[in-house]
Amino acid sequence: MLERVADRVKHRLKDWTLKMAGEGAETRIQAIARPENEYGVDPFGFNLDYALSAIAPLVWMYRHYFRVRTYGIEQVPPGRVLLIANHSGQLPWDGAMIGVAMLLEADPPRAIRSMIEKWAATLPYVSTFFSRVGQIVGTPENCRRLLEKDEAILVFPEGVRGITKLWPQRYQLQEFGLGFMRLALETKTPIVPVAVIGAEEQAPALLDIKPLARLLGMPAFPITPTGLPLPLPSRYHIHFGEPMRFSGRADDDDAELDKKVKQVKTTLQAMINEGLRERESVFF
Repeated sequence: MLERVADRVKHRLKDWTLKMAGEGAETRIQAIARPENEYGVDPFGFNLDYALSAIAPLVWMYRHYFRVRTYGIEQVPPGRVLLIANHSGQLPWDGAMIGVAMLLEADPPRAIRSMIEKWAATLPYVSTFFSRVGQIVGTPENCRRLLEKDEAILVFPEGVRGITKLWPQRYQLQEFGLGFMRLALETKTPIVPVAVIGAEEQAPALLDIKPLARLLGMPAFPITPTGLPLPLPSRYHIHFGEPMRFSGRADDDDAELDKKVKQVKTTLQAMINEGLRERESVFF
């Protein structure tokens, strides 16, 4: 009985997703299905039908809450690609909105794989949800295997430093890790910078109670104006830049890699600054 109810709910959520996606979406999106094993998932746990059901609320948020506008998405090349984006907003709504954009607005649709923090994989239920919708723990080996299969991978090089920064640091990129550049060089993968405007305002952090965060095993415990996990309805603007291609060796020393990483960071910061100048309003 419960299984039948769950199946009905799943099908209704999937139908809702496809309806919001627009006419002809089902045929286009089904083309991105991955080969599945005997458990109905790909080697990393991804299942397209599950994902289309699970993301229905995210598609609604994309269309009606954040009212996302995308720019330059046609510049994302086919095949393997690293999407390098700024990170903010306390909860990863920015990653979810980039993922929905690539599914609904890209031609052809792309199912991106986001690199999540290791601590997220320890959360009950949440870890299963992440894997079923295609998100994986951001280890070099996982990334390497996906890029070899020509996947699109979303990386936030700032990590928790970006998503948990306080309001005075809004739209200021934090330190970038070097790992994504090593992978790009090793797998000859182009990098597309992605500037997200709007996520900083969804949950501005006024204070981070670090002792409480350590006690709870969390990366941060931010205090926001609403005090609630539901974000404010700021309008999202997502800008996709031109692909950046780098040459060199993946095992170059850190100083040499850092020069290339700084090029990506400088380009992304310039895109963020330009997006802020072009934005007319935070919420409209």
